[in-house]
Amino acid sequence: MSIEIDNRSGTTCAEVELIDLAAFALQELLVDQRAELEISLVDEAEMTRLHEEWMDESGPTDVLSFPMDELRPNEISKNDEVPVVLGDVVICPDVARKQGDVAGHGMDHELRILLVHGILHLLGFDHVEPVEEAKMFALQGKIVQDWQK
Repeated sequence: MSIEIDNRSGTTCAEVELIDLAAFALQELLVDQRAELEISLVDEAEMTRLHEEWMDESGPTDVLSFPMDELRPNEISKNDEVPVVLGDVVICPDVARKQGDVAGHGMDHELRILLVHGILHLLGFDHVEPVEEAKMFALQGKIVQDWQK
């Protein structure tokens, strides 16, 4: 599994921890071991630009996911020769810090939640409908909790 992290946020983050969590999440979700994932940590200005460009919504957001190859949990790549490019998860640590403070668990824990949330979006999970939201948020909570053990 190839997981790369690019921190251009200007904020110090536990990058090795995030890579470890991403690997754990992908393993728990039975994602093809040849999957490639990119994690980008960006500042509020870049996240605002991305949020406006791709979601047509103003201001920064906490996490955005950009899927590449369509892959679902427990699915093997159809081409055994080529690695699966899962996609990119883009997170804004400044927004994570604010949300983590409000939630009472701090930025590091919020970054973990957002990373798993973004990975689930790459795998086709969504939270538009209440039933989908309950399933997705329960799964992201379980993955973060199990990783922390």
